[in-house]
Amino acid sequence: NPQTLSRAVPSSLAHREDCPEYCVFENGKLMKKVTSLSSYTLQMEHMVTFYLGCSFGFESALSAAGVPVRNVEQGRNVSMYKVRGLAHTLQDGVVFMGHFIFESKNDEGILFISAPQTSVACSPGGQFHGPMVVSMRPVPVDKLDAATQRTHAIPLAHGGPVHIGDPKLLGISDLSKPDYGDPVEVCPTDVPVFWACGVTEPALAFTHSPGSMFITDQKAETISHQALESEQRPLTFCISQNPQHYSMASERAVQQIREIEELAVEDPGSRGIRALFLQDELLKACLSLSHSSSVLITTGFPTHFMHSPPEETDGPPGALAMAAMLQSLKKNVLIVTDERALEMNQHMIRDAVEKGVIQTAVPVISFQSDGPGSALHFLCHDGDPNSPRFDHLVAIERSGRAADGNYYNMRGMNIKHLVDPIDDLFVAASAIPGITSTGIGDGGNELGMGKVKDTVKAQMPNGKLIACDVAADFAITTGVSNWGGYAVACALYVLSLCPIHWRYLQRGLGLPSTPEQQSQWRASLPTIAKEEDMLRILVKYGVRSGKTANLGLEVDGLTFHPYHSDIIQRLRDLTLARSHSDQ
Repeated sequence: NPQTLSRAVPSSLAHREDCPEYCVFENGKLMKKVTSLSSYTLQMEHMVTFYLGCSFGFESALSAAGVPVRNVEQGRNVSMYKVRGLAHTLQDGVVFMGHFIFESKNDEGILFISAPQTSVACSPGGQFHGPMVVSMRPVPVDKLDAATQRTHAIPLAHGGPVHIGDPKLLGISDLSKPDYGDPVEVCPTDVPVFWACGVTEPALAFTHSPGSMFITDQKAETISHQALESEQRPLTFCISQNPQHYSMASERAVQQIREIEELAVEDPGSRGIRALFLQDELLKACLSLSHSSSVLITTGFPTHFMHSPPEETDGPPGALAMAAMLQSLKKNVLIVTDERALEMNQHMIRDAVEKGVIQTAVPVISFQSDGPGSALHFLCHDGDPNSPRFDHLVAIERSGRAADGNYYNMRGMNIKHLVDPIDDLFVAASAIPGITSTGIGDGGNELGMGKVKDTVKAQMPNGKLIACDVAADFAITTGVSNWGGYAVACALYVLSLCPIHWRYLQRGLGLPSTPEQQSQWRASLPTIAKEEDMLRILVKYGVRSGKTANLGLEVDGLTFHPYHSDIIQRLRDLTLARSHSDQ
């Protein structure tokens, strides 16, 4: 904003003389340091001076919010890193690079800033291109919200963080060895938080020499937003501990997703499912899915062992609803199911594409265990846990293994002979860094619901026998499992339109989503018409309602109209009621 910037930058600056020392880059390499740029007057006639924000500009705001600034406490410069190898989920963004003089602002005004490069590819602008850079400050876990909110309010000082958590996700192997600045000690309760920083590597450019900044008499608070509306107030959530990874979304989006979660856990069948409910499991699962690039979904509960096929109508519709939204968000999606049901599921998906339930067919595969290493080789390239094929596994209404090794329906009937050991994938994934898992269920005997198995045993009918023993990282409890799939699709849509989350997902570099993207996401939401068509496809292949075994438009004993159609419409209304169209 030129008007905002003009309040911080004097109208006349002697930018060739104002810094105590300058760095001179030629062909992207630091050639020398000088105390004046006057000898480059001729070259600079064809250059433009840019004043960019610097993370030093928000340190006073952090202190005012009660967030300790560790580098200041320790009397050290901030740590800065060259990021050499990044997780495949990083997305391109944009930053001005080129034949410029890069200048930034600290809490006392404007300063030149030189920082190390990362391998995050920025979106080029004409001939200008280059890498992103990061600085790191450790923040106590209970101060993350305060830190993100205070810094987001100062966009000219880089705004909010671009990554929170394990530095290895940015390719930084050792925080104690910064490439520039000083090592800052991280306290046991701290989380590494990374902000963007400036860098230059064009053919000829100048920056300040580290520690030799240009300072004006303007205070940072004169150009910061004093109050944030709910759609601009970030909240942070831990979405993984291995590796440690936090994500963020606006307060407004968080509240919207919580309302979606509450709607999906309604219990018209009076099954007492509310006892298994954990708040924010939907939110955290969808934050993790939003960061993912490759998702494996499993479904299939052969409860009707006396019928052929034995599957029920709960599960596949929710799985395809999630897949449709994930595909629209450019995620790779696969479905894994039982070998005996493989062909049927492939045919159902083919029909779903023809009916417009989903735009692109989802590949369907099976998993058979050939030994102890089968799951690891299925999940990872060449069985290498450092090279996973998927970063998120989702089970929706999938038979879950009980403590005795068997699989039970809600009536306590053992259906193990109909179930392939897909649970092994979730067990193996729990030990593989970078793979997160989600389970969606409505009874406690579904894969992933082992996270709440003690409550299942205590509260659900036949709970001690049927409770799934295999836990997922997130357990989404719903009145009907399909509703959980619909809720995931809706929550992903809300997150994609959340400006806070979108910026964080882009590492602070990306452009806002386009109207075309938003239209495609909206078209991927579940609708009454699409879900009724999907249910008709299931009936065509002889798939029956779970509770009654009726062959008709029914799921878990509830007819599609009015029960399921009502939930779908209410989910859509809630999702679309408060669109973040001002992103």
